[in-house]
Amino acid sequence: MNYREAEAYINDTPRFTKKNTLENTRKVLSAMGHPERRMKLIHVAGSNGKGSVCAYLSSILTTAGKQTGLFISPHLVDINERFQLNQQMVSNELFLEAFEAVMNLVRRLLREHPDDFAHPTFFELLFLMGIYIFDRSGMEYVVLETGLGGRFDATNVIEKPLVSVITSISLEHTEYLGDTYEKIAGEKAGIIKEGCPVVYDGTRPDVESAILKKADEMHAKAYAIRPDMYKILMNTQKTIDFSMDTGYYLPMDVSISSVAEYQIMNAMEAVTAARVLDIGLTEEDIHKGMERMHWEGRMETILPGVILDGAHNDSGVEEFVKTARRFQKDTKVTLLFSCVKEKDYEGMIRTICENLDLSCVVVTEIESDRLVPADELAFLFRKYTKQKVTAIASIPEAFDEALREKGDGILFCVGSLYLAGSIKSMIRSREYA
Repeated sequence: MNYREAEAYINDTPRFTKKNTLENTRKVLSAMGHPERRMKLIHVAGSNGKGSVCAYLSSILTTAGKQTGLFISPHLVDINERFQLNQQMVSNELFLEAFEAVMNLVRRLLREHPDDFAHPTFFELLFLMGIYIFDRSGMEYVVLETGLGGRFDATNVIEKPLVSVITSISLEHTEYLGDTYEKIAGEKAGIIKEGCPVVYDGTRPDVESAILKKADEMHAKAYAIRPDMYKILMNTQKTIDFSMDTGYYLPMDVSISSVAEYQIMNAMEAVTAARVLDIGLTEEDIHKGMERMHWEGRMETILPGVILDGAHNDSGVEEFVKTARRFQKDTKVTLLFSCVKEKDYEGMIRTICENLDLSCVVVTEIESDRLVPADELAFLFRKYTKQKVTAIASIPEAFDEALREKGDGILFCVGSLYLAGSIKSMIRSREYA
């Protein structure tokens, strides 16, 4: 089997399997010799910002000279993006080696335990491959991002992380995680382990209550991060400088390469988690690591005046709006938008239209059975704005139209990480055409 065949097999797994118990994943790890127990693990859950926190922590640890693995989801362009070694995406060769090693064990377990072992799901298979990759590559530290939820997430088989982090919570995947902030926070808090410290976003009292309840049960020291713990010193169209004073450690000034204020909370959670690790990281390690972090698809400038933001739920869109409002003071703002059907896309559209003075909107469709038709999105935008709205199903054609409308202003591409990935892939193919 070659790399493309392995990738195709993984992408096909949702068609013939379903989510399994954590015990199913543990059986594969046991057959592997429990390599995860040889790693120093950092576990991150949340609705928004968990990928950014993971990237900050990986950057800090790598900058400090630590051998660091990073497991994230989803990917934007290449599936290999989900596995990083010292901030470098794994090779196709190592990806294929990991796939074959894990699948050999899966086939063996299916033969030996046909009654109580099931084929791993898409995410479970990738997680197991990640553990193989990090062990094979000698990673001392591994930063793990959960997939969906926390308590029953495949990554929650790990037994004793050095620290857990829970980022901001929003009403997402309510059919699986619960229909209130508190219930969803309770599911995310399932990653808190006995005696292992947790850093969390303490902005909402109901979320904090659920997290502290679990932390108390697990005798885990909890570190809340709140918006009143930072002060912005300088905010340009490339970086944000801020001071942070959490009360847990000495105050610190931090600079991040981002235009989005929402990254400040993520940055503070990462800095606090890095300090909680207590592994001798210097202030210089933290400063350099934060400055060097680059996170694709999150307020990422991909072309002059073109910014991708993977805002894909109500909370994410609210934060996008806060950032975009700063830009519209000085220039016209064009929007390219798409979304998946599971989201409250009408609520997202209403929030955007009620808070931004858009010059033009172009809507498109992602290439998935989860797509929302462009015409439906256009209908909803026209319900909330009198500005020009154009529906184009093809992402390349929609992007080109949005670029024409942009002129000398700014174009934001928002609403889905699938959209962000498609645009990045398209630009890359045009660059090498």
